[in-house]
Amino acid sequence: FTQRQQFFQSYLVSWLFWISITLGCLGIMMLHHLSRGGWGLMIRRTLEAATRTLPLLAVLFVPILFGLQAVYVWARPEAANDPLIQHKASYLNPTAFTVRGLLYLAIWILFAWALNRLSLRQDETGDAGLFRRMQVVAAPGLVVFSLVATFASIDWLMSLDPHGYSSIFGVYFIVGTGVAGFAFISIMALYLSRRAPLEGVIKPKHFHDYGKLLLAFVMLWAYMGVSQLLIIWSGNLPEEVPWYLHRVQGGWKYVSITLVLLHFVLPFVLLLSRDFKRNARLLAGVALLVLFMRWVDLFWLAAPTFHHHLAGHWLDLATMAAIGGIWVAVFIGQLQKRPILPIHEP
Repeated sequence: FTQRQQFFQSYLVSWLFWISITLGCLGIMMLHHLSRGGWGLMIRRTLEAATRTLPLLAVLFVPILFGLQAVYVWARPEAANDPLIQHKASYLNPTAFTVRGLLYLAIWILFAWALNRLSLRQDETGDAGLFRRMQVVAAPGLVVFSLVATFASIDWLMSLDPHGYSSIFGVYFIVGTGVAGFAFISIMALYLSRRAPLEGVIKPKHFHDYGKLLLAFVMLWAYMGVSQLLIIWSGNLPEEVPWYLHRVQGGWKYVSITLVLLHFVLPFVLLLSRDFKRNARLLAGVALLVLFMRWVDLFWLAAPTFHHHLAGHWLDLATMAAIGGIWVAVFIGQLQKRPILPIHEP
């Protein structure tokens, strides 16, 4: 109440971090059902429990709607004096933003509910044909998930700077959710592998798979980031370049360098090793680093729009802990509701 603008700015980044983990788990769950890979069996219940936190995140989305003017330039009265923002006013306005945001969340919740329901029916009935029905849901679901996440990234992150433009931003955001998802399940796999009933069941070969998939998504994230930078920098257009100028000058320059080193270079070098990936503790350590860098990346995407000079605030950590505490509590509650391994899985 005393620092309203800072609260909503910090809250947005923290909320985006936790929903990126959840969306990553939703996308990975669909990918698992499509590929039928053995790598997904041990973590399927972890993925399902994470996706069942989406209703909570929908509720936690509501406070953002009360702080639109504190966060988004296009929602402020002075936006009426900006011709470019007025050109986009039919899309960038509070009513349309609210309706679209709730629609995105409803679509994700619908697909998560459908896959969780089929998985539960498989436990209860043992129907061997249900795995095929999960594939039928996951196939269009992955396409719809990607399209909706693209629009969501434009609304929630890209529109912070309504003068910026990038045709690759949506894919960059989606791959980031994949990185967050695989980092999260790598940490959870270590936790569960030390406790009954998965103790001795999750083997080094499973961690090897998670490490390879995490490496693949870290490389893809770096590829998308470099592609966006090269295209914008080589084009050198005045409506595109300022977005990067804010992030390569002053203190933000060091955040950019940190992202390159700790979000890509170090994880890339470590995850190349087969022995490293098969070591659960080492893999979880890298996953924890990558998960932290996911927050840094979201902070780097959003905060320079609010502060052209590098600035942190205690609310950045407070909102992260507040949303995270609630999310983890709900996630654990959901994880305890079903057997930790799918019953009757072919």
